[in-house]
Amino acid sequence: MRKILILLMLMSFVGIKAQNVQLHYDLGHSLYGDLSNRPSATTTVEMFKPDRWGNTFLFTDIDYFHDGAAGAYWEISRELNIWRDNMRWAFHVEYDGGLESSQLHDMSTRYQHAALVGGAWNWASVDFDRTLSFQALYKYYFKGQNPWNRPFNSFQATAVWGMLLANRLLSFSGFIDCWYDQSVRGHWVFLSEPQLWLNIYALHGCSDVRLSIGTEVEISNNFVFNKNGRNDRFYAIPTIAAKWSF
Repeated sequence: MRKILILLMLMSFVGIKAQNVQLHYDLGHSLYGDLSNRPSATTTVEMFKPDRWGNTFLFTDIDYFHDGAAGAYWEISRELNIWRDNMRWAFHVEYDGGLESSQLHDMSTRYQHAALVGGAWNWASVDFDRTLSFQALYKYYFKGQNPWNRPFNSFQATAVWGMLLANRLLSFSGFIDCWYDQSVRGHWVFLSEPQLWLNIYALHGCSDVRLSIGTEVEISNNFVFNKNGRNDRFYAIPTIAAKWSF
């Protein structure tokens, strides 16, 4: 998992907690031979806070090998409503960055970090049990640590969705990202991470147990680096996960 945006726009208004901690056991190293060097666990911390002007969202992923942390990645974004009394259209600004280490040596590598700016369109049903957000963003990659990490201009399209089902016992949510990267085959990267959660707190008598259990599937093309140092193929990598909401 590199980009987990399951915290959905506007969901905090329905009593669903907007801060959570997740633990994912990643099955990629078991399902794909060329991902045997992939970290086996990830923790995620998320925050989403709306205000009178818009909203702030951030998350941090930390990956783990059996002997400790393998790397960290974070994103932070701010949206400002274009019209104060209309939350449908917003101005979006974002930063993405992080680092990772290797099992083969003690060196760490910084990701080529990026800044994004653009517009967002947000929608929610009357009861806020269904949400949808689209973003169209200009993306700028800064010069990276390696000689081949040259700065370049890019474009990213994002969709984020969420649904509460079965009297809020189930949550189905996720995102789709597609962005231009001049260094990959075909010059486009695709990433989606749908999640399905069973919300224990929705069971009778369990409202104080803010636990959800479920799964995520990281579906990507030209995104995941394998042990051969290549990121030019398709993967579908599931996890077994737990989440505690605050």
